[in-house]
This record gives sequence, structure tokens and C-alpha cells, in this order.
Amino acid sequence: MSDTAPKKKTADLLRAFHEEQNVEAGADITLLRRLWPYVKGHLWLFVVAFGLMPVVTIASIQQPRLMGRAVSAAVQEHSESVLQSITWMYVIAIAVEFVARFAQVYLMQLAGQRSMGDLRRAVFAHVQGLRVGYFDRTPVGRVVTRVTNDVDALGELFASGAVMAIADVLTLVGIIVSMLMIDWRLSLIAFAALPPLALAVNGFRRYARDAFRSIRALTARLNAYLSEQVQGVAIVQAFGREEPCRNEYDSINANYRDANYNAIKYDALLYSVVESVAAACVALVLWYAGVRAGFIEGTAANAVYVGTVVAFYEYMQRFFVPIRDLSTKYTIVQQSLASAERIFSLLDTKEPDAPAGVTPSDLPPPPDAGVAIRFDHVSFAYRDGERVLSDVSFDVRRGERVAVVGATGAGKTTVTALLLRLYEMNAGAIFVDGKDVRAYGREELRNKFAVVPQDVFLFAGDVFSNIAVGDPRPSEERVRQALSRVGAMDCLAAREGGIFAKVAERGSNFSSGEKQLLAFARALYRDPEMLILDEATANIDSETEARLQVAVDEVLAGRTGIVIAHRLSTIRKADRILVFHKGEIVEQGTHTQLLQLDGVYARLHLLQFASAANSVESAAVI
Repeated sequence: MSDTAPKKKTADLLRAFHEEQNVEAGADITLLRRLWPYVKGHLWLFVVAFGLMPVVTIASIQQPRLMGRAVSAAVQEHSESVLQSITWMYVIAIAVEFVARFAQVYLMQLAGQRSMGDLRRAVFAHVQGLRVGYFDRTPVGRVVTRVTNDVDALGELFASGAVMAIADVLTLVGIIVSMLMIDWRLSLIAFAALPPLALAVNGFRRYARDAFRSIRALTARLNAYLSEQVQGVAIVQAFGREEPCRNEYDSINANYRDANYNAIKYDALLYSVVESVAAACVALVLWYAGVRAGFIEGTAANAVYVGTVVAFYEYMQRFFVPIRDLSTKYTIVQQSLASAERIFSLLDTKEPDAPAGVTPSDLPPPPDAGVAIRFDHVSFAYRDGERVLSDVSFDVRRGERVAVVGATGAGKTTVTALLLRLYEMNAGAIFVDGKDVRAYGREELRNKFAVVPQDVFLFAGDVFSNIAVGDPRPSEERVRQALSRVGAMDCLAAREGGIFAKVAERGSNFSSGEKQLLAFARALYRDPEMLILDEATANIDSETEARLQVAVDEVLAGRTGIVIAHRLSTIRKADRILVFHKGEIVEQGTHTQLLQLDGVYARLHLLQFASAANSVESAAVI
């Protein structure tokens, strides 16, 4: 195998992960209909905006007629009073159009922004409700693009006035009627522009949507890659990967640029066709008017015809304005609908609350009242053919502290993920307080637990808000008490603000050990019925661990606890230890009992403490 083959395989895998999934094309009417739930709450704004359309149209189409009358009055009647009267009417028409159009645009954009705010809120709430498995297979940047960029692009329907295209159509109809009333022969020449314009718009429609779909997909890919690189910038710099990453970003950026080129090309082509046809029609009308004027006898008749031609010329100029606007708005509509396809595709992503086919009558009977947690023949696989847990059964009695140990990949963390319903089991049942977890609401179930993970996530803000997270009425006294019990007040004493010390994004201004202490304090503040420690002391040094163990013992006293442990020294006091191996429980008992079995646990214990002894010896030599 050549040296380039592994690189190509890696590149293909990365492309498959970052590439936006194909989104099923939706019918335009269907997509617009799905916007109704977000629009109806602001319907009165839309009604008023649409109600102003006839006012704008009438005020607009009266202006060329008044201009023609003014020319006739000046050339034929030589009446200053009539000319002055017509001038005032013209000024009033302009003022009415200005006020009505301003109110129309303002109200439409106000309604649009409120509707998009509701849509953005709905998308965010939907994303929060998705299972963790969705985010395992979906880049963060892609999700962010759907919530931000795509909603903004859809909002252009209102911001650009594309929704008001019906006003352009109404104006166009009014102009056509006025042109026919002035001179039907000249009108027929102007209307000759419509067939080639219809062909141009139809051709544009077929290619533009594909171009805009490509732009939206590549926007998501660009954001996904950028998000990954920003989060991993320390690793990129440590391994000197700046240039390869820049090259890959340049490739994605070039594809994004080319997709925009295509969209710009179609947009420019449509606009050019409209402008060219408009210029040709104006020239034909003026030529025909000039020819007809040569056959008209009499000064008065010529004067009247000059007024007619002036009015008709103004109407022609206005005739192509709504057509130009419609072509521009059509571009925006295609772009917005391409985004709507992606937004509603995300909203259509469903994560079932329970496996298909499970009904209350199918659920197994609950355990006895003394059992807080029961796993009953539970099996689970993240993907088909990759089973992580296989027919796992165990009980955790109330007030019992149960430790879960095993080699990496044995299924330890999966146990807690299923318990909290971050994933759905494939078979079996899990009970909490005698009730199947599938019968709980997610919030109700998770409120029974506090979780201290290995990889602690801190929100940007301050320490106080991170400890009291989720509490609508946080207590400063409880926060201080929780921090004191885990011994975290010492590390905060040296920081400006104390318990209100600043927390940077993801807690980057705290060490791993400090973040772990804050996570323990967060769990203590919640004061849960049950506690889950997921390798919570893996990132803490021995001195901190010894200090923390006292607080852990205190918070677990009288509570049900599941402790997933990597460092076996932290679980010697556990009431029972479950030993996992390849997704199955192979041993269980106390620390002493398992050592006497001389099985898997004993081997893990021997390997770990032999490794620790070697580390101490190496440190002494250094």
C-alpha cells in the first residue's frame, strides 16, 4: 500500500463526517405552510402591512397619469391653475406612497423578526431535547449553522420584503390596466417582454435552488470544521498541524466560494436579462410612438399625443420596476427556502422517548421497595453490531454505595448514560424508585440524580452561577457551604471575586483538579437523592483526592451512589463492587472478597498498584 493511501482514507472519513447530509427537497408551498405556527402569533402586523398594499399601489400608479395630464395642460391648455392643481395632487400622491410604504416595510420586518425569533427559540428547544447520540454523529458547527445562519437566511424573506412580492404583482396589474387604458397598441409592444422574461425566470428557478442548497451545505461544513479547529487549537499547535489544517480549510473555503460564484452567476444573469428586455421594449415603444406621431395632423392632437406618450413612458419605467424587484426577490426566496429545508429537516429529527413497540402493558413489574435502582437484563449497542452491554442485571439498594470498575471500553459509563436516558436501551428494563425509567419524564428522572463527570464542563460566567446551575433562586449561603465541604474555598481565596470569580469559556482559567472540585460542589449544592460519580477523581492529585474523599464520604452517607472508578484506591469503602468485562458483569463483591477471588479485579488491582509503584520509583530517581 502506498504512503498516500492511508492519508486518502483519513481525508475521506473526515469529509464524510463534516459533509452536510443530503436534505430532502421540499415543495415551496409546503415549506411556507410550515412557517404558519411561527407567524400566526404576529398575524395582526402582517394584516396591517398587507392592508397597506392597495394604498401604496394606487398612490404609485396615479403618478404617471398625473404627469401626462400635467404635460397636456401645459402644452394644450396653457392653464397655470390646472397645472398647479395637478402638481399638488402629484405631491400628495408621493407623500401618501412614502408614508404607506414606510409603514408597510416597517411592520413587515417587525413581524418577520418576531416570527424568526419564535422559530429560533423552537429550534433551540428541539436541539436541547435531542438524544446525546445525535450529537455523537453530528458536528457542532452544523447544528449551530442551522440555528443561526439558516434562520437568518430564512428571515431575509421578511427583511428584504420578499414576502411583499404580492404587492409587486398588484402594482404590476395596476400598471398593465393603466397602460391598456392609455394606448392598447403601445401596451402590446411592451407586453412582448413577458414571454422571454418568463422563460428566463423558469430557467433560473431550476438551477438557483441547487446553488443555494450547496451554499447552505458548505456553510455548515465550514462552520463545523472551524468549530473543531478552534476547540482543538492547542493540539494543532502542539503537533505542528497548522499548515495541513490551513490547507484543508482552504479547500473547504474554495468550494464555498465556488458555490457562491454559481449563485451570483444565476442572479446576475437573470437581472441582466430583465434589464436588456426592458431597454429593448422601451426603444420599440418610443420608435412606434414616433412613427405614429408623424401621421397625426393638428397641433392640438399632437399635444394630446405627447402627453399620452409621456404618461405611457412613465408607466413603462414603472412596469419593469416590479419585474426587477420580483426577479431579485425570487433569488432571495430560493435562498430562504433552501435554508427552510435544512431547518425543518432538523425539526423533523425525532428521538423517541422509548423503543418502538413498548407500551405500559409491556413493561416488566417493578422491584421491591428497598431497591433504588435495578438493571433487568439490559443490552445496548451504540451502533449495529457493536454491542456495549449484554444482558446486564444488578440491583442497587437504597443508601448503598456501588462501585463499577473495569478496563476501558468495558461499558462502565454506558451504565449511567442509560440510567439517565441519555441513550435508550435496546433490550431489558431499568427501574428507579420502583418505576421504569421510560415512564418518567426526562426532567423528573434526572432531577433525582447529581452527576460528577470526569470531563467537567463549566459555563462562562462566574463560580457562583456554575455551582447553583439550574436553581431558579440560588442561595449564596448554600454555595459557600458546598464549596467549603469539598475544600474548594482555598483555591478561590486567591482569585479576585471569591465565589464570584470569573469563569472563562469551558472553564479554561481553572485547572483540571479545580474544575473537578467545583463539579463536586455543584453536586453537593443540588443535594440529590442519588449520586453518580463518573471517574470523578481521575484528574485530581493524591493530596487533593485525600481531602476530597472526606467530602465524598459525607455526601454519600445515607444516599444511593454509583461510583464509576478508574483509580481503585477510591472505592475500597464501597458496599459492593461490580466488575465489568466486555459489556458483562463478571464479578461482584466487596474489595476484600474480590481480591480473594483472584480474578479480573485482582489483576486490575495488581496492575494498577504495580504501575503506581513504578511511577514513585521513577520520580525518586529523577
